[in-house]
Amino acid sequence: MNYTLHQLQVFLKITQLKSVTKAAEQLHLTQPAVSIQLKNFQNQFSIPLTEVVGRQLFVTDFGQEIAQAAQKILDEVEAINYKTLAYQGELSGKLKISIVSTAKYAMPYFLTDFMTKNKGVNLDMDVTNKTSVIRHLENNKVDFAMVSVIPDHLKLDRISLMKNKLYLVGKSDALASTKHTKKDFLKLPLILREEGSATRAAMEHFLSENDIVTNKKIILTSNEAVKQAVIAGLGFSVLPLIGIKNALANNDLQIIPMKGLPIITNWNLVWLSSKKLSPAATAFKEHITKNKADIIARDFSWFEAY
Repeated sequence: MNYTLHQLQVFLKITQLKSVTKAAEQLHLTQPAVSIQLKNFQNQFSIPLTEVVGRQLFVTDFGQEIAQAAQKILDEVEAINYKTLAYQGELSGKLKISIVSTAKYAMPYFLTDFMTKNKGVNLDMDVTNKTSVIRHLENNKVDFAMVSVIPDHLKLDRISLMKNKLYLVGKSDALASTKHTKKDFLKLPLILREEGSATRAAMEHFLSENDIVTNKKIILTSNEAVKQAVIAGLGFSVLPLIGIKNALANNDLQIIPMKGLPIITNWNLVWLSSKKLSPAATAFKEHITKNKADIIARDFSWFEAY
């Protein structure tokens, strides 16, 4: 047998996603290139690794065994790389972060300088909803999480990062012209995030606190989808300012003045108090503590204009 590390990586990704197309997308390769690597890897075994039933790809029992072995081999290779860098006096390891979807507009700015300086650190960042982020913390699957609402059932340490402001926004210039009251909500088709979203929870809390009842709701599963729906004129929504900077600048969206808005929360970097942070995670925590004020001043000065 003469398989390569690249073939192991490609095969493992295919088994994880159950799709050649999706594996190609995540590996930033063409679909034919991934198919060729799978074929060349399969040719080294007399037993099928995968099978296609209808249009669905399935991994055989033997393929699952090989995938587990591939994972162990690739983990060992990664460990060798980290050890090599450590002996050279460079920071190395994997930094695992889970963030709520809105935080994708902010977290990269807190990571850029650190990742640029520490070439030996690999980043694994999952962008998901609040429920999944909390589950990652509960199961100790990540070093850090970035959230605006801190779960009170977990013992967490945190670094407060920056304000999170949520405004009512829409496409209508007429509604944006003057301040409005809760009665106006009766006329607005509101677009909300799915259950489990921190943005959805903040919006529902605002509606409840102000005794606002809405007649029509549209549910979408990402802030980006909500933003595009509002831009298209489907309705109105309460959205975090951090994610609508360009849409406001381009006049695609208008902030609708409303008593009680904006909702102001705070972004936090959190981690389990009992967690033993890796050298890479410890270094990142120290980087954030030391540099967060400069990062905010450099990359988010526009935020204070609203």
